[in-house]
Amino acid sequence: MDAAPEFSEEALETGRVLFAGSADFVLGVASLSGLPPADRAEVCFAGRSNVGKSSLINAITGRAKLARSSAEPGRTRELNYFDIGSGQLFLVDLPGFGYAKVSKTQTAAWTKLIKSYLRGRPSLRRVFLLIDARRGGLMDTDEEVMKLMDSAAVTYQIVLTKIDKVPKGEVEKTAAKITEKLKKHGAAHPVVRMTSSEKGWGIPELRAEIAALAALG
Repeated sequence: MDAAPEFSEEALETGRVLFAGSADFVLGVASLSGLPPADRAEVCFAGRSNVGKSSLINAITGRAKLARSSAEPGRTRELNYFDIGSGQLFLVDLPGFGYAKVSKTQTAAWTKLIKSYLRGRPSLRRVFLLIDARRGGLMDTDEEVMKLMDSAAVTYQIVLTKIDKVPKGEVEKTAAKITEKLKKHGAAHPVVRMTSSEKGWGIPELRAEIAALAALG
C-alpha cells in the first residue's frame, strides 16, 4: 500500500499538535481579488463533489462541523479558507468538480477561479486531490485537474477517501494503479495516501505530512 517510510513519532506528534490548536473558518473567496495575504504556507483540498472533502477536513482538524458537508453535491461554491494553528497554516477547501444543478455559466466561473488560483498562489505548498476509493481509480475529471497542475507546476498528492467502504485488497489494487499513472505526471507526489474519515485511518499520517509543509512557511 503506502510505499513511504513511516513517519517518526516526533513527526506524528508535530502533526497532532498543529491540528489540536485552533481551527477557524476565515472567509469564502469568490474572486482572486478576495484572496487573503499569502503570508503563510497554504495547502488545499480538491476533488469531485461528494468525494468526502468536508468529512476529511473535519477529521483532520478534529472538529465535527468545521467544514460543512451536504447531501447536495457542489454546495461548496467558493474557495473556503480555514486558519490552522493561529496563523501557522491556511487550509483551503476548493469547490468540488462535477457540480450538480448549477448553470454552465456558474461552472465556468468556478473553473476559471480554480485555475487562476492554482497558477498564481505563491504560498501554495501542495494540493491534496481526493479520490473516492469506491470508484476504483481516477476519473477523466481527475486527470484533467492533474494535467492543469502539471502545467502550472503545482505539487499535488492523491488521497484515497472512504477506504473503509472497500475491501483491503481492492484498495491496494486501486492505489497501485494510481501510483503507476502518477509516473507520467511531473508535478505529482509519488505517494498515495489512504484515509477513512469515519474510522480515523491515515489521519495522523496526513496531519504529519501537512505539518511538514506548514513548517516550510
